[in-house]
Amino acid sequence: MTGTPTGPQLATRVVSRNPSDPGDVVADVASTGIWRTVEAADRARDAHRAWYAGGAAARSAALTSAAHAVEQAAAELADLAVREVGKPLSEARAEVARTVAILRYYSQLPYDATGSVHEPAGGTGFLLTRRRPRGVAGLITPWNFPYAIPVWKAAPALAAGNSVVLKPAPEATACALRLAELLQQTLPDGVFTVIPGGAPEGNALVSAVDAVSFTGSTVTGSAVVRTATARGIPVQAEMGGLNAALVLPDADPARAAADIAAAIAGYAGQKCTATSRVVAVGPALGPLRDALADALRAIPAADPAQPATVCGPLISEQARRKVLDAACDVPLLAGGKPAEGPGWYTAPTLAEQVPSGHQLLREEVFGPIAVLLHAADLDQAVRMTNAVPYGLVTSVHTGDLDAALHGLDGLDTGMVRLNAPSTGVDFHLPFGGTKSSSHGPREQGRSALDFYTSSRTYSLHRATMSAT
Repeated sequence: MTGTPTGPQLATRVVSRNPSDPGDVVADVASTGIWRTVEAADRARDAHRAWYAGGAAARSAALTSAAHAVEQAAAELADLAVREVGKPLSEARAEVARTVAILRYYSQLPYDATGSVHEPAGGTGFLLTRRRPRGVAGLITPWNFPYAIPVWKAAPALAAGNSVVLKPAPEATACALRLAELLQQTLPDGVFTVIPGGAPEGNALVSAVDAVSFTGSTVTGSAVVRTATARGIPVQAEMGGLNAALVLPDADPARAAADIAAAIAGYAGQKCTATSRVVAVGPALGPLRDALADALRAIPAADPAQPATVCGPLISEQARRKVLDAACDVPLLAGGKPAEGPGWYTAPTLAEQVPSGHQLLREEVFGPIAVLLHAADLDQAVRMTNAVPYGLVTSVHTGDLDAALHGLDGLDTGMVRLNAPSTGVDFHLPFGGTKSSSHGPREQGRSALDFYTSSRTYSLHRATMSAT
């Protein structure tokens, strides 16, 4: 065995429920367990050798076929995401399409150059650098993007010649298992494995693999980083945000409000890129205050299976309670109440006059709630934006390019979006933040291949033959 987890583990089950109808059990499966998790990693390591040795053409063809398999099952996958994680139907369909696009993008990357040739400092011969797969990539993923996040981690790992073991969030177990069935139609046995479970399986996975990619909470991600670092294996962790939208005085308040409301309420705010703080600069406050409150009041919390729904349920009663508790002691411009229905719904919420040190200004609540703040000028707005432990993404709303560029220089976030919602990711570009939002190399795009490979340097010198 590669890993060395210790201690007994009782047989447990992983249960996921429909957040729109908590009586509807979507998945009820046995947890993998610690030792079977380690065994899965060992089998994946054996499978990796043949997978890499099969060559670039075989890997490219398998990923292309995987994209086709997912595309053929698109309607089924979207409906399953609506049911299991409460994702609005329009977003679920878009996520499946994005998953297909990611697989197709990475299906071409096995043909990329894996190194370069250099001249030696002296003498004859030449030098080579070459990147090689690490072996087994352990992926720990959240429930909010049950297809796209596992695939944007798995696809580059597979393209580079690694095998993958995925531990999904329990709330997205059914989605992960169905995704695995589709990918396993085109991938060799053991190359892509899903292990249902919770913290014990996650801990065992980190103890057994050759690289770890994590997306989830800051507390769990920090523990994953510590364990992986102690083992000396590469680790990347994406751990959320407390993202701001900056609205300058020259911005169109109606357009800015529409973009920001979508980033607050879309998918009930359950995205690491959702807007949590809105900073109005100078005289922008009054018009924006009214426009944003109106925009949020116009977005009902509704059945995610309806095509027009923007804000569906929270993933659990605990998640809904966290939002309601955060809103209970501050003035509200919109929302702050649970919505009608059997599911875990709450109305999109906007708070104001929130005192410094309040939970909403220091923690990611992960729901459809944001705080409206006021800054005297752009410099103060930038300081307010940076005054949190996170640094994932900031949206800036203005028609003044000079002012926007001035603000961009001072923002301490990994991504900046101009005149657009804070939500939204281009999968062919690097993704990640600063401070507590991210640890390790960037995800997505060609940058991901660097994480899933290691560089070797070869020195080739002409042999010196003795005279005869």
